[in-house]
Amino acid sequence: MSVEIPLVIAALALAIWVYLIVARGDFWRTQKFDDLAPAPGFMNWPSIAVVVPARDEAAGVAASVTSILSQPYPGTLSMILVDDQSQDGTSQIASDAAAMIGASERLTVLSGRPLPSGWTGKLWAVKQGLTQVESRGAPPEYVLLTDADIVYSGDVLMRLVARAQNEQLAMTSVMAKLRCESFAEKYLIPAFIFFFGMLYPFGWVRSRKRALGAAAGGCILAQWDALKNAGGIDAIRGSLIDDCALGARLKTQGPVWLGFSQDVKSVRASDTVADVGQMISRSAYAQLHYSLALLIGTIVAMSIVFLAPVLIALFGHGLAAVFAAAAWLLMALAFQPTLRYYGQPALWGPALPVIALAYMVFTVNSALQHFQGRGGMWKGRAQAQVSNLQ
Repeated sequence: MSVEIPLVIAALALAIWVYLIVARGDFWRTQKFDDLAPAPGFMNWPSIAVVVPARDEAAGVAASVTSILSQPYPGTLSMILVDDQSQDGTSQIASDAAAMIGASERLTVLSGRPLPSGWTGKLWAVKQGLTQVESRGAPPEYVLLTDADIVYSGDVLMRLVARAQNEQLAMTSVMAKLRCESFAEKYLIPAFIFFFGMLYPFGWVRSRKRALGAAAGGCILAQWDALKNAGGIDAIRGSLIDDCALGARLKTQGPVWLGFSQDVKSVRASDTVADVGQMISRSAYAQLHYSLALLIGTIVAMSIVFLAPVLIALFGHGLAAVFAAAAWLLMALAFQPTLRYYGQPALWGPALPVIALAYMVFTVNSALQHFQGRGGMWKGRAQAQVSNLQ
């Protein structure tokens, strides 16, 4: 029996990787979904209101505000930044940045009100921004929900709008290219994109035949009427994985699009493994619906898919070792397009099991934080739902 178990596990891991590569919506083909077309020379450009929640974002908010208000967008473009009780001068930095490019009249900075029960901080800030938009009278045709660390370049906003208009989309969302400069970022960030695509294959999100909806929270262009008809931000007020929750609701209102673009980048720095770990731990247990059973199942599944092939390939024998080595090779090859997109060496591919192990640790830590009453911790706030041990 002891000889058969490694063979069964190796065969299962290999079968899973064959399925992931062949039948999981081409999730691993990153460049395939970096396909925003050039903006047309002329069209009826709709009005856009940009809403930016910001809490202690002094490091990146000037670059974000400048990049958005400098976009060569032919239609009406205005921005509301909601300063969520920052202590680092975020609002003044944002105002100064707009003034530097002569765009003060297009930026409104709101002082965020105290966080009410049942809301996450980001979504409460977004809610206040949308309320301000609505109070102006005639609503915009689109609202761009973006983060204070996201920088836009080129004419990407025009291309986003053109895609939305041409395909009559309820939502057009871009997975921002995350900063990948420190060792921690090179070690962990490409895998974050890889795992996100594995959970939410972009091809399936785009498909009008599939119910799966998702979005990338750094850049969501939503049709105003679709957002309102989907229940607005109120409908997801307590969600930690708010982007995917919003994407799912917007897909009930019409087709959605999720892709990549080199012209939408995050400037948020994660200089240490702990920094990246905090980002993952904030929402990992929420992804598992705060279920201990799902947590255990996830750890077992990841062990089979990522860790077992390495151990069996190195220490196993016969057909088990062959199957395990094949699974290890497939995962390394599947990771290559994401590594190329981030300009990282191919040798990170065989290291994917070690990277996955770090994500397993972050996921367990997310659950521990939840049980300690610190779930969903972000910038001094514990925002996770309170739930019983399951």
